[in-house]
Amino acid sequence: MMQKKKLGKTELHTPPVVFGGNVFGWTLGERDSFQLLDKLLERGFSFIDTADSYSHWAPGNTGGESELILGKWMKSRGVRDKMTIATKVGSNPGKEGRDVSKDYIIKAAEDSLRRLKTDHVDLYFTHWDNEATPVEETLAAYQQLIKDGKVRYIGASNLSPNRLEASLKAAKESDLPEYQVLQPEYNLVARENFGTNYKPIAASNQLAVLPYFSLASGFLTGKYRKIEDIQGERKEMVMKYFDERGLKILKSMDELAHRYHVSNAAIALAWLMHQPLVTAPIASATKESHLKAFEEAMHLEFTKEEMELLTA
Repeated sequence: MMQKKKLGKTELHTPPVVFGGNVFGWTLGERDSFQLLDKLLERGFSFIDTADSYSHWAPGNTGGESELILGKWMKSRGVRDKMTIATKVGSNPGKEGRDVSKDYIIKAAEDSLRRLKTDHVDLYFTHWDNEATPVEETLAAYQQLIKDGKVRYIGASNLSPNRLEASLKAAKESDLPEYQVLQPEYNLVARENFGTNYKPIAASNQLAVLPYFSLASGFLTGKYRKIEDIQGERKEMVMKYFDERGLKILKSMDELAHRYHVSNAAIALAWLMHQPLVTAPIASATKESHLKAFEEAMHLEFTKEEMELLTA
């Protein structure tokens, strides 16, 4: 039986890895998504993170494809009660500007619930912010959704540190729902922004941390060794890691991967699991064989010296 961790101050529990649903409707079609979801549940990875904007960037998509596939799968298998589902709002796919106004959030939530074929989501994130909207208005939308039983808990993803702090303050002062979970970009090669700007806020407010881009868009898997190796839509995201520091981190990961007979992806995920504020990293996969890295990471115990090696 997989050991699950309590998600901050909520009553939710998560496996050691949260599965990132951005691949559904993008790199995986419906049939392959169903097969992978079956394997995820079979192995105990029952927490899926998606968004209303996934996967609008794929040719022919408009957003909502990931939620649609996930909803169809849960209904066809009759497994909604076995799953923990997180989705997001605010990116306003296909339109200009982000939107976190109350009216927009209420409508977007209804649309997500319809696609997911469920009456509630367990965790609802502010995906992207619009600083022209008062934080109180955004939180009031969530208050209504929670009151109506459509959302259990809320989280924040790409808010600025100032807006995150203002939201937490407003929640306390105005009796509005508090963000319970933070979903920041955080991994072995992108750790400064979280460490400097968000870690203190997460610590002082007891926010559970679920990092995204845990594998740095695939760079930390070690499959890209030369710039020429990068093909397709990830090229722009991965290029920035190809510097002396990034390659040095890969070399240290290679050493530990060889020592423990595991993949580089497992090393990257395990490093995040060892961070005190991280409840579980978010990671995606497109094949059942990729899930081996999730399981390898769960069983790794690094020494202090090994942790220092990875961040030297």
